[in-house]
Amino acid sequence: MARFDCGDGRTVYYEHHRGTATPIVLIHGWAMSSRLWAGTVEALKDAGHAVITIDHRGCGQSDRDFDDVSVAALASDVEGIVRKETSLPVVLNGWSLGGAVAAEAARRLGDKAAGLVLTCGASPRFTKTADFPYGGDDEGLAATAAALAGDRAAFFKGLAQGVCAREVSQETVDWMWSAFIDSGPGVIRSLLDLGNIDQRVLLAELAVPVLSIIGSADAILDPQVGMQAAKCARNGTIVMFDGCGHAPFIEDAPRYIATLRDFVAHI
Repeated sequence: MARFDCGDGRTVYYEHHRGTATPIVLIHGWAMSSRLWAGTVEALKDAGHAVITIDHRGCGQSDRDFDDVSVAALASDVEGIVRKETSLPVVLNGWSLGGAVAAEAARRLGDKAAGLVLTCGASPRFTKTADFPYGGDDEGLAATAAALAGDRAAFFKGLAQGVCAREVSQETVDWMWSAFIDSGPGVIRSLLDLGNIDQRVLLAELAVPVLSIIGSADAILDPQVGMQAAKCARNGTIVMFDGCGHAPFIEDAPRYIATLRDFVAHI
């Protein structure tokens, strides 16, 4: 367990679990925390991988009072932590909003990035445009901001209930809700910034292989977004998890780990 100095007197929390196999960086989704990766961390550690997890600015055990919580700022933290903690190339794995963070971090890391995994990742775009008819829209983002301001606890409870399409325990839903509700007051700005991000060119220019893991029943992110990510990438692969929602690593953990390990083994 450690803290990374972001250069303005504020810090983000991260963990570096040592291992001898390829380091994998797990980047969580919007308003969540790295605690949601716990089962994934255990499985990867058992396979010998080094694993780095990071709490975004305003989330988990990181400081809450950041002025800048943009996707670019979150990616800069990932870059700094990776460069500090390992000399080896890493595989970046971003979930949901973390997908956009991971893609930007891969661009910044250059040859220190060995591969990119988008787990229901919000890349290349989270919102629709005239030439990208997938994802959400500005009205939906505004409604999310209003709902969060109106009743934060109820909004996050509903969101936690909608993450998984497959049946999971109430305890799992409560676990996700506890992570959501623990996020800081500024996290909505990260989501609003995500609405302005377009990574189509970025993905096309990345030299590393890109794996897009998609939940076919994802009610939070249009599965077409993940399909387009793989199509944009120079070396993209799609793996569809039939019947899964927005968290395949929770809903079908054994297949998820096997898919991730196979991807890393072939880099």
